[in-house]
Amino acid sequence: MFDLYDLLRLLVSAFFILPIVSLIRESGYFLIATLLGAKNKHIYVGAGPILFRLPSIEIRRYFFITSWVTYDEIQPDHKFWHILIYASPMLSNIFVAAVINSLLGAEVIGGEIFWNTFLFYTFYFVLFDALPVYHPDGQPTNGRAIYDVIRHNHWHTSERRYDDPDHPAARTKEQEETIKNRDRDMDRREDG
Repeated sequence: MFDLYDLLRLLVSAFFILPIVSLIRESGYFLIATLLGAKNKHIYVGAGPILFRLPSIEIRRYFFITSWVTYDEIQPDHKFWHILIYASPMLSNIFVAAVINSLLGAEVIGGEIFWNTFLFYTFYFVLFDALPVYHPDGQPTNGRAIYDVIRHNHWHTSERRYDDPDHPAARTKEQEETIKNRDRDMDRREDG
């Protein structure tokens, strides 16, 4: 039965644990981008108006909804490094989860309910980030981005070059199909 205690756990999860897991995830991108010489790096957590801003981190009012990292192109611009960038949020969450799990197992830290919830969200992020699919807006999960680099020698960048289908930043056929399906579904809803 869902009671008041469960409601409290839900609120702690949504407003505290989820943003921390998001920040750990985005820190993976940030760290690897830094190691690969990217400039102009910023972590964004949330949506809506800005709640507060630090030099490289921006927290928005609805901080539990979404997160992302921006950076200039990495050097060297090679497919292996792009695979590492796409794998980095999953690896950072797995690393932190392994450390937390070890500390729980060694009984160094307590609060098992809190940490089990933390581990649940961590592995939830990893699982859904690893699925090789496109979101309806055509953006790939990291699993799909890794697949595209390996299979199609294609990586997703902020600098799109759609006019050159041979450029690594051009959309894949599957990505275009996902966007067309989304648009078709939206048209059907509007007509129906």
